[in-house]
Amino acid sequence: MKKATFIILITATSFCFGFAFKTMTSQQNPVKVKRVTGIGGIFFKCKNPKAINEWYKTHLGFNTSPYGTSFEWRQIDDSTKKGLTQWNPFAEKTKYFEPSTKDFMINYRVENLETLVEELRKENVTIVDKIESYDYGKFVHILDIEGNKIQLWEPKD
Repeated sequence: MKKATFIILITATSFCFGFAFKTMTSQQNPVKVKRVTGIGGIFFKCKNPKAINEWYKTHLGFNTSPYGTSFEWRQIDDSTKKGLTQWNPFAEKTKYFEPSTKDFMINYRVENLETLVEELRKENVTIVDKIESYDYGKFVHILDIEGNKIQLWEPKD
């Protein structure tokens, strides 16, 4: 009887230590959040967006609108999935790039924007605004260490 009790006690103790070890190690090595998956857009300031759109249309064949143009492509790991990269000139005096003083802003495509923003907050990255949702995806702006404004976009492809 003592031997059976001893074996049950050892088994239960081993189970508890194993469970505790698994819990501790899973918290120390969290699942890595997938971050940037591609370039979603290139935005830049210019003196005359209408003239720039027309120049790129005439000389480089861009199919421009007042919002620039979109380049459609296929994802490398699944060619059935399409993606877009937006090219867009902005007026020289736009405030859209603020608080950055730079003449450009890059939009990066991401997956799971909410989780990524939580991770960036923990890493003390400057989050400029709240996540906004539109019918074509979710957006938020951050600043890099040199004050460049970056737009993060979780598209609805």
